[in-house]
Amino acid sequence: MKIKALIVEDEILSREFLSNMVREHCPQLELAGTASNVDEAIQQIETLSPQLVFLDIEMQTGTGFDVLQRTAGRQFHVIFTTAFDHYAIKAIKFSAVDYLLKPIAFDELQQAVDKAIRQMESASGDNRLDLLLKNITRPSGDDFCISLSTSEGVDFVPLSTIIRLEAKGPYTIFFLKDGRQIMVSRNLKEYENSLQEYGFFRIHNSNIINLKDVKRWVKTDGGYAIMSDGAMVAISPKKKEDFMMLMTRRTV
Repeated sequence: MKIKALIVEDEILSREFLSNMVREHCPQLELAGTASNVDEAIQQIETLSPQLVFLDIEMQTGTGFDVLQRTAGRQFHVIFTTAFDHYAIKAIKFSAVDYLLKPIAFDELQQAVDKAIRQMESASGDNRLDLLLKNITRPSGDDFCISLSTSEGVDFVPLSTIIRLEAKGPYTIFFLKDGRQIMVSRNLKEYENSLQEYGFFRIHNSNIINLKDVKRWVKTDGGYAIMSDGAMVAISPKKKEDFMMLMTRRTV
């Protein structure tokens, strides 16, 4: 059976463009309907019970987050569409909810749909949309939670509880303040840019650290940082100057 999809987009040309792309490039989907504003989107969700919603973030009548808040309790997957790469995108990334930047490329659309279908077929349910709505309303990035998918399920982890990240081949291990270690099947590079502006620093090819959890840094023996969990993390020679500058700013 095909997956029932709904497109929510307030610009008619964008709505028609995405509708045509879904029909031509996503044979797994049945396009059940479209909506052009927040109220219409809510009505269509309640009437059609779509399994997948392509949801515009910025609309003249409100936002895609308004739609989610007013349909809380309904079960469907979301792929956001937006022309803006700003704060909301950060919250979306941390919540592991997929999004497409306009203009939408057909290969990115197919990848997002394939990912959504895999999530639907997964035996372990999750609360990505609940996490997203919490992240959107948080006053600071330090209060963000990040979604970490493992073979056992999905963990929602506040950024402030992460001490460091360590590469292990194609995987990444998160070391948390409560002593837990969470391994995810994504490489370290995928987290570097999104975490950097929230006080994390890639100190070495194999390590990203939370600068707030550096208890001491040692200049001898090539240089290393001692973290709050006692770990001694080597400082790459290429990163030493930037690290020292960041730590100096922290002590001012």
